[in-house]
Amino acid sequence: MVGPKKTAPAVASEAAVQAVLRRGAARELSPEEEKVMRMRLGASPSRGQALERAGRGLADVEVELLAFEIEAFLKLRERRERQERARAAPPHPSRAKERIIRALRKKGR
Repeated sequence: MVGPKKTAPAVASEAAVQAVLRRGAARELSPEEEKVMRMRLGASPSRGQALERAGRGLADVEVELLAFEIEAFLKLRERRERQERARAAPPHPSRAKERIIRALRKKGR
């Protein structure tokens, strides 16, 4: 009596798995397994795929806390952008300022 034929497990490279995940949902994986693979490999979902809603079933307090966190993040990002713009922009010479400095120098002689 001959038993069932054993097959070797399939091995896939990271690039191949990322390409499959980029094309769409993996049919052979459960949603949880697919999520883990995407997080592990850094594969983003396809552009046509709808994103999950993370806020389902949250209590009012949790929703408010999430709103405060988002607001704080946006304010922090805006402040950083303003600081970057202030560092990047060179100071513009002012005619009035130059006249005041020349007048003070003349007065000091």
